[in-house]
Amino acid sequence: MSEPEPYLRIVRGDATTEEIAALVAALSLRTVAEAKAVPPVNNWRNPAHRMRRALSHGTGAWRAAFRPGHR
Repeated sequence: MSEPEPYLRIVRGDATTEEIAALVAALSLRTVAEAKAVPPVNNWRNPAHRMRRALSHGTGAWRAAFRPGHR
């Protein structure tokens, strides 16, 4: 049976054990943060996305309904 490959290999330089420990801690925190990242919301499956919003009432409401940014 062969030895498993190391998780981290120092290619060049002479790192101290403290520096290697800090690097491993930083890499492990990054992978934890990536695992906890929330996936983007897909509104195409949301039934509320297919419903139209309430109509505005009042003078000029029909004109304002088609202007972007005005609700």
